[in-house]
Amino acid sequence: MDWQARFGRPPRYAGVSTFAHVPAATSPDGLDVAVFGVPCDSATTYRSGARHAPAAIRAVSGLLREYHPWWRVAPFEALRVGDLGDVPVVPAYVDETLRAVRDWTAGVVEAGAFPMAMGGDHSVTLPLVRAVAARHGTLSLVQFDSHPDTWDTEHGQRHGHGTWVRRAVEEGLIDPAASVQVGIRGSVDAAGDLDEARALGLRLIPMDEAAEIGVAAVVARVRETVRSPVYVTLDIDAADPSCAPGTGTPEVGGFSAREMLALVRGLRGLPIVGFDVVEVCPAFDPGQITALLAANLMYEMLCLLASRG
Repeated sequence: MDWQARFGRPPRYAGVSTFAHVPAATSPDGLDVAVFGVPCDSATTYRSGARHAPAAIRAVSGLLREYHPWWRVAPFEALRVGDLGDVPVVPAYVDETLRAVRDWTAGVVEAGAFPMAMGGDHSVTLPLVRAVAARHGTLSLVQFDSHPDTWDTEHGQRHGHGTWVRRAVEEGLIDPAASVQVGIRGSVDAAGDLDEARALGLRLIPMDEAAEIGVAAVVARVRETVRSPVYVTLDIDAADPSCAPGTGTPEVGGFSAREMLALVRGLRGLPIVGFDVVEVCPAFDPGQITALLAANLMYEMLCLLASRG
């Protein structure tokens, strides 16, 4: 007996908590998109709490409905989407967690599913990229962020949420000449910090420049920079704290929620092979507005994938 068919579907705020009420999956086999959480924040350097982000994003994602009028697509009909649950991270042990995330994601891409991850702090993008690059080759990176994350070490450690881009360049996972960082802003530790990011070969579009030229021009610069295949990482602190207060290292003067949606929509047609949203910190998220923005940005990416058939 189909129990739910017999009694009807519960309200959108109720029921088992999976992302947007997609089916809970025990394997990536047969999925087009595998959604999963990476509940770790052991590499944070300011506010901790991002380990609770996957649960918070799932909780608010029940509001997402079946059809997107802007995209003119029903993503959950066009794609086989499943929620795999959370990676079994090792709390307080960064290196062990990174290995667990890499191995988990490798299984996802080997099954032919698109990995859509909910962090966690930004250190988790490194093992995600390791697994995706092992499958697809050297990647173009599109990074929406207020920080370049290109420091060599943080507090003497090579693996932190502010070092992962440098490691990815050093390991040949991303092609810096075909990669772009959007929304960089705020104070830094030293005058040459952003110069070091550029010295790695990365293209930076600082927030002041983005505000001056507008979202459409930013999107054009992204599209002229990247080459196949593309990995997209979205640090929620790319958004202004007025729209996303619940994050670990907030920086004022960022994108609005509407602009964040437009930026993701502007990636339409690019050969994207992986996506994550990171650094949501529910303890600092009044009204759950940060988690809600993160859930909607994931939904936009699902619609993007559905629109390309």
